Amino acid sequence: MISSIFGKTKPINFIIVLTFLFLFYWMVHFFMFDRVYDLGQLSLQTLMLGVLVFSFFTLNFIVKRNKMTGVNSFALLFYVMLMVLFPETLADPYAIGCSFFMLLALRRLISIRSLKDIKLKIFDATLWIMVASLCYDWAILYMILVFAAIYIYEPKNIRNWMVPFAGVFVFFMIAYSLSIIAGNLDFLWEHYRFELNLEASRFLDLAKSSKRLVYIVLILITGLLSFVKLGKVGLGKIVTLRLIAMYFVIGLALEVLLSGFDAHPLMVTFFPAVVFLTGYVESIKKPNIKEIVLMASIIVPFLVLATDLLIGK
Repeated sequence: MISSIFGKTKPINFIIVLTFLFLFYWMVHFFMFDRVYDLGQLSLQTLMLGVLVFSFFTLNFIVKRNKMTGVNSFALLFYVMLMVLFPETLADPYAIGCSFFMLLALRRLISIRSLKDIKLKIFDATLWIMVASLCYDWAILYMILVFAAIYIYEPKNIRNWMVPFAGVFVFFMIAYSLSIIAGNLDFLWEHYRFELNLEASRFLDLAKSSKRLVYIVLILITGLLSFVKLGKVGLGKIVTLRLIAMYFVIGLALEVLLSGFDAHPLMVTFFPAVVFLTGYVESIKKPNIKEIVLMASIIVPFLVLATDLLIGK
């Protein structure tokens, strides 16, 4: 039943997913975290919901344009189920913003493989990463991904290596100019502190840490299976998967580095997660087994959510 619905790309799939997301987003804010907003704050949260919706369309564009998955909507399904599994990410506007801007950056980095307009794509990706760093200062670590893409696709052109520095310079010039206009000259110094404030209690909490550990192990296993599968058939997509794997690892580093703050950057890792999970489901040949896996991917997040709510109470 599930495979018959999400096994194809139809507008109804977007309607189902986005309708659920709309309801679940407000449930998280008003019921799970008991948030109370005035009109201005409510408008801001509505804006963040809009950003989240655009993230879905961006994710769908990336996986379809680059043929990372087959002709199905499993990626959309897994994306929303990961939000059910980690609902705290929906209450963090910085996580939503950082994830969205990183998707825009990754879209440009992956498209470098066409070897067209390489410098422009590197520059665009650099700017989007720097914008994402306005949400979390440590997101600047994703600049590693830019240099990795240059090394993978066209390392011999020295000018390619200079473009990221130009992008960073342009970003800081624009940001500094805006801070002057806003009358907050110390904004950049105050934001980019790169503080290390590791919070051990966040990882010692058995319920939360075990959930994250299972998630990480599952994605690493499905990612390994994806590499093995592509290695056997000899497809060039394995280069793109390397970038996505690096994207996932850096996202985990953000989760650790920001553990001492009220931040949930784990959402940044959702994109590589859905790519690997979708690849695994597509590799299942038996329809019955595939249906069971898809059902489990829906039931398990809701069971974990119910358990978290009961423990919380």
